[in-house]
Amino acid sequence: MKTVFNRRTLLMAAAAGASASLLQACGGGSDAPERNIVEIAQADPNLSILVEAVVAADLAATLSTGSLTVFAPTNAAFAALLSELGVSKAELLGNKPLLTAVLSYHVLGQKVERDAIPLGRAIAPLSGGFFKIEASGGLKMTDGRNRVANIVDTDIEATNGVVHVIDRVLLPADKDIVATAQSLPDFSILVEAVAAAGLVQTLQGAGPFTVFAPSNEAFAAALSELGLTKAELFANKALLTKVLTYHVVAGRVLKAEVPLGQPIATVEGQTFTINASLQITDQNNRVSTLAATDVFASNGVIHVLDRVLLPA
Repeated sequence: MKTVFNRRTLLMAAAAGASASLLQACGGGSDAPERNIVEIAQADPNLSILVEAVVAADLAATLSTGSLTVFAPTNAAFAALLSELGVSKAELLGNKPLLTAVLSYHVLGQKVERDAIPLGRAIAPLSGGFFKIEASGGLKMTDGRNRVANIVDTDIEATNGVVHVIDRVLLPADKDIVATAQSLPDFSILVEAVAAAGLVQTLQGAGPFTVFAPSNEAFAAALSELGLTKAELFANKALLTKVLTYHVVAGRVLKAEVPLGQPIATVEGQTFTINASLQITDQNNRVSTLAATDVFASNGVIHVLDRVLLPA
């Protein structure tokens, strides 16, 4: 019996030792991450260009400490960006100001795991500006230039935060509200009206602003309703300014942030309300509908209207 007992003891000890070795090889049996964000990227061959970019921008130390969230573009995402911008990798990595601005736009100053992402709301990265994330056929990000990226992997834990992998490099906004409207042909009458009212410089300011922008068709219908020609409306600067500023709200309000059913104060001074169907009721009880939402600009956001709002 003594011999049997000793053999069993030896076998159990050997098994325990093997289990301990296996646990140590897998990280010591703990779920705690062992690598920081930069080390995680360095260990992933699919993020090698990101690592090169971080080193070229002198951001490795910054991304190795603190508590951060990094949206990490893949090598394929960087290759697509180079084609989009018409530059070589060497040219991009050699442009440190641009590289730093782009990379910092992918970093949040706190740890935000997938379940804590504020869907549909403005998210401010370290570089300034904003983007949003929505859950529509998977997690999608819209950047400052209204480009869309997919989040293809989430919650890669690091000692100093978390990494989410994305399939497109994000770019911060490069157009203000006026330039954004000028780039969209359906806003050509609005652009003319803003110029006629002398509001261009105001809407190019820091803001941020939320602009409810009537389409060309909406302006045509308003002229008919008011019994005016475009020239007559534009010549009446007081009326034009009153109407246009009634379409502007101080502050940036994305679709998901609209206070439904509550009076919304405009720059003009009067209010309107928006219901759950995204219909706007103005001071004359006329109803307009938001035909499109969340068109981003460097100094705010534009929502598209199918009817011109009229103050009292």
